[in-house]
Amino acid sequence: MAGRVAGKKAFITGGAQGLGAAMARKLADEGAKVSVADINHEGAKAVAAEINAACGEGVAFAFPLDVTKEDQWIYALEEADAAMGGISVLINNAGISRAGNIEQLSYEDWKLVMSVNVDSVFLGTKHALKYMRDHQPGSIINISSIAGLIAAHNSPVYNASKAGVWLLSKGIALHCAKQGLDIRSNSIHPTFIDTPILDPLRQQFGTEVAHGKLARQIPLGHIGEPEDIANAALYLASDESKFMTGAELKLDGGISAM
Repeated sequence: MAGRVAGKKAFITGGAQGLGAAMARKLADEGAKVSVADINHEGAKAVAAEINAACGEGVAFAFPLDVTKEDQWIYALEEADAAMGGISVLINNAGISRAGNIEQLSYEDWKLVMSVNVDSVFLGTKHALKYMRDHQPGSIINISSIAGLIAAHNSPVYNASKAGVWLLSKGIALHCAKQGLDIRSNSIHPTFIDTPILDPLRQQFGTEVAHGKLARQIPLGHIGEPEDIANAALYLASDESKFMTGAELKLDGGISAM
């Protein structure tokens, strides 16, 4: 049987681990070709090799990419377009966080997080659209966070950066529609997901205690799994979501309902 994204060609940032790797595996399992891009090139190559072993050679490719560097974006997208025979799906997933309230956070950390989390979406979309125009229908999927919709006292840069991703996604959607392009743009807003981003908390408290602390903040009573986000990305990458653009998917276990 053909997969739900058969024939799609996806470029995924932050693909060496966590959500990026999960989304790459899911899309490949459902028929897409995938380019796994990451500053950790060895990790990206390992994920691509795993996908090719499971799905067949020529399904996955790996590229080095520092998402804050415009020249690296231009190179990686050109190479991915050549390798896959086009780009029809862009997943801006790469992201980081830095601790500290508004008085504690350094300006250097502020600029770094904004660059990785927001500048990357601008650069990736700006340079991917020229390839996506030739492979419509297309889908841009930006990984924001529930922290982009709900603020906290101790994470100003993460809140601000993920809110930026949220609204930028809408602006991109309207731009594409105004241009008459069949290219959609939406954002995904996870809560706490079992990925390496939780490692500092696990190291501080131990896994069981850390997960318990996070779960108590979630109405469903547990943190999410990478598969939960991969399933959402699959829907947005597929033509099943062809009438959805400028919208946000909240995968937060009910936090935003409170």
